[in-house]
Amino acid sequence: MNSRPPHGDETAGSSPTVPPPPSPAPPAGDGSRGPATAGRGTGESQAAGPAAGDAGHRRTGGTPRRAGLAALPALYPAPIPQDGLEAGRVLLRDGTAATLRPARDRDRPLVAEFLGRVSDQSLMRRFFAGESREAAVESLLQVGPPDERYTLLVLVGDPDHPRIVASGTYVRDERDPDAAEVAFLVEDAYQGRGLGTLLLERLALIAARHGIRRFIAWTQPDNRRMLEVLRASGFEAEQHHRDGYVVVSLDVHPSPESVERSEMRDRIATVASLRPLFRPRGIAVVGASRDPGSIGYRILEALVMNRYQGPVYPVNPKADVVGSIPAYRSVLDIPGPVDLAVVAVPRDAVLDVVDQCGAKGVRGLVVITAGFAETGAEGRALQERLVAKVRGYGMRMVGPNCLGLINTAPDVRMNASFSPVFPPHGRVAMSSQSGALGLAILEYARDLGLGLSTFVSVGNKADVSGNDLIQYWEDDEDTDLILLYLESFGNPRRFARLARRVGRKKPILAVKAGRTAAGTKAAGSHTAALAASDTAVEALFHQAGVIRADTLEDMFDIAALLANQPLPAGPRVAVVTNAGGPGILATDALAAAGLEVPEPSPATREALRRFLPAAASLGNPIDMIASATADHYRQTLRAVLADPGFDAALVIFIPVGLADVEGVAAAVREAVAEARQAGHQKPVVACFMSALGLRQPLAVGAERIPSYRFPESAARALAKAYEYARWRRRPLGRIPAHPDLDIPRARTICREAAARGGGWLSAAEVDAVLDAFGLPRIPTRFARDEEAAVAAAAELGFPVVVKMASRTLVHKTEWDGVQLNLEDGDAVRAACRGIRSRLAAAGRAGELDGFVIQPMVPGGTELVVGVTEDPLFGPLIAFGLGGVHVEILKDVVFRITPLTDVDATEMVRSIRGYRLLEGYRGHPPADQEAIQDVLLRVSRLVEEIPEIAELDINPLKAFEPGRGCRILDARIKVEGGESNER
Repeated sequence: MNSRPPHGDETAGSSPTVPPPPSPAPPAGDGSRGPATAGRGTGESQAAGPAAGDAGHRRTGGTPRRAGLAALPALYPAPIPQDGLEAGRVLLRDGTAATLRPARDRDRPLVAEFLGRVSDQSLMRRFFAGESREAAVESLLQVGPPDERYTLLVLVGDPDHPRIVASGTYVRDERDPDAAEVAFLVEDAYQGRGLGTLLLERLALIAARHGIRRFIAWTQPDNRRMLEVLRASGFEAEQHHRDGYVVVSLDVHPSPESVERSEMRDRIATVASLRPLFRPRGIAVVGASRDPGSIGYRILEALVMNRYQGPVYPVNPKADVVGSIPAYRSVLDIPGPVDLAVVAVPRDAVLDVVDQCGAKGVRGLVVITAGFAETGAEGRALQERLVAKVRGYGMRMVGPNCLGLINTAPDVRMNASFSPVFPPHGRVAMSSQSGALGLAILEYARDLGLGLSTFVSVGNKADVSGNDLIQYWEDDEDTDLILLYLESFGNPRRFARLARRVGRKKPILAVKAGRTAAGTKAAGSHTAALAASDTAVEALFHQAGVIRADTLEDMFDIAALLANQPLPAGPRVAVVTNAGGPGILATDALAAAGLEVPEPSPATREALRRFLPAAASLGNPIDMIASATADHYRQTLRAVLADPGFDAALVIFIPVGLADVEGVAAAVREAVAEARQAGHQKPVVACFMSALGLRQPLAVGAERIPSYRFPESAARALAKAYEYARWRRRPLGRIPAHPDLDIPRARTICREAAARGGGWLSAAEVDAVLDAFGLPRIPTRFARDEEAAVAAAAELGFPVVVKMASRTLVHKTEWDGVQLNLEDGDAVRAACRGIRSRLAAAGRAGELDGFVIQPMVPGGTELVVGVTEDPLFGPLIAFGLGGVHVEILKDVVFRITPLTDVDATEMVRSIRGYRLLEGYRGHPPADQEAIQDVLLRVSRLVEEIPEIAELDINPLKAFEPGRGCRILDARIKVEGGESNER
């Protein structure tokens, strides 16, 4: 599939307020319309996110709900911007940064200036009619509610004197509420840089959140650039001619092609923006000093002494020469091109330096200087000004408050940091959020002999983030493995999306600091109470295939394996040792990590018996006893690597007497070389438990065999590698498009609740929301008083359950608010009176909304499904066994939404009580596909309706296969106020 972005993005469309030349009115009912009546455009609707609307129903109507999850069409989640959807940084195709935000009425002078720079031809193509520029200003500044019309602007330049370079507008069609007319205007000098496509994508996402499904664009037949933008967007398009114009209709719901093209465009722009940081043509060290103790001196020295393959320019207004190199008073005085400026000046001078760099045309900054957001409110405000300036000049910035960055490529050799360590060249890229820790990391990597391709200390991550770096490293030919030290997430949902994609090609290994919190969140639901501070991180890493290391030492242990050995095809490990104790320790560690230590095949045992001593153990571990020679190691390792019953080998050596350490090492190398020649691509790790270790690395040609001090470290590394290999082989998963959803109905209920201040929905509202999303409930009636409850019970049929209904008293059991097995009307009446009297005695009678009546449902397995809103990660969905299992045993697993079918299947199988769902000792099995369907519908519910803050389904009863599930009780809490746009 050709997913290269288009080469042009001219102006397009007609102004919704200024019609094109007159045309005959369309016949009534023919569905066509002229530009004068077109309203606004449908953008890229979020398939699994809040923008999707009820697209699934429109696209897949008629599909039976229980036809099987695999039979349902798939939804495609829309791309997630790094910054906000409607405001923040955007990148042009050439890597230049700009700022996106909505138009405001006070933008009038900027819009007038913008239109004054636009050519007559571009203006005509945007507005068609011979409209004055003054009228065009009014047209672009018509601001309305986003469900009616919306205009986005792209700005560049100093934040104090910005200038608009592009605008995009949609306006809803009065005659077809599903459609909107879309139009763009791009300054001539900025055409061909991807702005039209970018605005189309963003407007699509915004419009789709408000129920718009289609964009209509009118343009002249000779406006080839704009037509190419529309055709190459990836959206399903229809094109026809009308009244001398080309009319393009875009179905903006995400498709595999539109998502792939959008992500490709984003990746191209990100890589282009970061290239000047990693491969600059020239570097200015601003703040270069003659003082050997200063940061500026150390950075200049690091660049020169490590032989950076390009010109270095010291900048110091008080010196003509620094370190034997001519210095310059200002960046503007440097004669040659400067792509990168390393800034190490006092905090209050940083903004002036940025202005100089912007005027010089510098593309990248590394701001070493501290004293910004990490220091408090004043520093945070200064950092915001810094970022605004950097973006205004189209630059990218690492930092502030960082160590710097390093590129070890032989044709670059750039140490743009104050680290005294320049690591050996290798194929591992690393990002560290801690500068001080970065120094230790670089030293540790050097001592281990772990070669790095690039190293970045991101500091405050004010601009360049870990997400940007992951995209850069994704296609970097010098990088095979990505290491991350994280203290916080900027955009975790985007991180998950990127990591899931990149991890299919290159492993991502992370240490996340801050596993615990001083306190836990006080919440009214089981789900929120069970979601500890680190739960979301663990769920994100698990779903995205990120390998999590507990410590930095673990990170490098695992990295040594991933960077140098093939991934294990399975969990079966052969342990080869010359001592029983370490072999047992290794076996225990491997088993604890989820790996297997099977017996060798009969053929392998027979081969071992031919050359090993009679006292040797031929099981697994294979204990060759203390007298084992180097040749014993070579032959034994050769045999186990040829055994199809093993997927990996762990070689342990402990020196005994006059043991030949180097001879054993050489034997291991020889055995691995022979295995590779024979086509056996199994990972091999070693554990040389000698005081001095190995004097030479275990290298086989370009391959390196990792050697660990203790067997537990080797076992953990193998386990993590196998876990990652298994994730990579797992299907990608899909988000089923359920055809029976009534999203507008559920959204209206929740938004009305939010408007009245939020809180827990009433029982009737909860039932209506669940019904709108096709979630299976048992028959339920709501009654205001005792007599209505008796009538409802008679209608449903005895025996019944009576529950109290209250929007404030959410824990029914605290009030004995659930009465079971009520056999007749008198029992129902008594149960209702008892609930009312208990509340009255506590002075809470006014909080009783009424009663819920349901039939008794025998049998089934009680489960719990819940959602809590993590402030950073978004909805966190939980699943586990209900009743005492969730209350006491906490047998529950968490995942981040949106869930794929693979995620849902794995959730069901990951709880400790899964055997109960399969059927255990007479307990009937559960309908697992129905459970997964509930999880997927709940995931879609909270993605579509961001007002939902908490949701508890407890219990969900699962019956035998084919009988499905039923919700017996549920609670939904809505956040009050404005919609929580996710």
